[in-house]
Amino acid sequence: MNYTDKMLRDDALKSKKIIVTGGGSGLGKSMTKYFLELGAQVVITSRNLEKLQKTAQELSEATGSKCYAVQCDVRNYEEVEAMISQSHQHLGEVDILMNNAAGNFISPTERLSSNAFDTIIDIVLKGTKNCTLALGKHWIDQKQENKTILNIVTTYAWTGSAYVVPSATAKAGVLAMTRSLAVEWAKYGIRFNAIAPGPFPTKGAWDRLLPGDLKEKFDLSKKVPLKRVGEHQELANLAAYLVSDFSHYLNGEVITIDGGEWLKGAGQFNLLEMVTPEMWDMLEAMIKSKKS
Repeated sequence: MNYTDKMLRDDALKSKKIIVTGGGSGLGKSMTKYFLELGAQVVITSRNLEKLQKTAQELSEATGSKCYAVQCDVRNYEEVEAMISQSHQHLGEVDILMNNAAGNFISPTERLSSNAFDTIIDIVLKGTKNCTLALGKHWIDQKQENKTILNIVTTYAWTGSAYVVPSATAKAGVLAMTRSLAVEWAKYGIRFNAIAPGPFPTKGAWDRLLPGDLKEKFDLSKKVPLKRVGEHQELANLAAYLVSDFSHYLNGEVITIDGGEWLKGAGQFNLLEMVTPEMWDMLEAMIKSKKS
């Protein structure tokens, strides 16, 4: 038994119906796969329907559980309401919402346009609010209990971090929302918790954030006391526990899983102080070429 093994018994999420935002790739996909392996049915949602459908088919075939793709831009409240309606058609009543959709820019803040800043705030904070409010109101109106919302934040949600200010700002808001609603909506039988992951590399996101050889120059594992980055199964194990009934007495908590990184030095991206203006110019050009 080691840290890459699966933690919960095979039927731990049997009959659970889950919505995962940003579930088409990366960490969202890894967590979704484990939910399915534990017997849940899952709707994954993002803006890219083609990627979603491919992922849903792949995960359904790999796990034997039902995974459905529903397109949605979480920044738009009407689209969120439509996504929840379609999720009910696929799943019946939903038990769990995992707010995982995110976006990020690594940049000196003075180089960001107002629109770029707004984009991250809208996806991370407004998107989480939209999904939480739309589904939460439904649960409350229908007097449904034993519901769970799990939010994915980050360790710099409470410390802040240079060079990712829009993300830090938005994640801090999600953290405050988690703790606030854990108290306010507990009377309706709705639990709120959050996970604050440290470095868990995903090819797409990390290639965009640190393209080229920057991943080697700014090796985030060197900041972690355990001298390694996280494995996706470790995060999936924690997420599955937090949405399962085994964690029924956990409410309003934010659990850090980062190998001790934030205790060693606040601000996951503060080390980018070493980047010169010329290097920032090169980085921006590399990121733009990745997008195109």
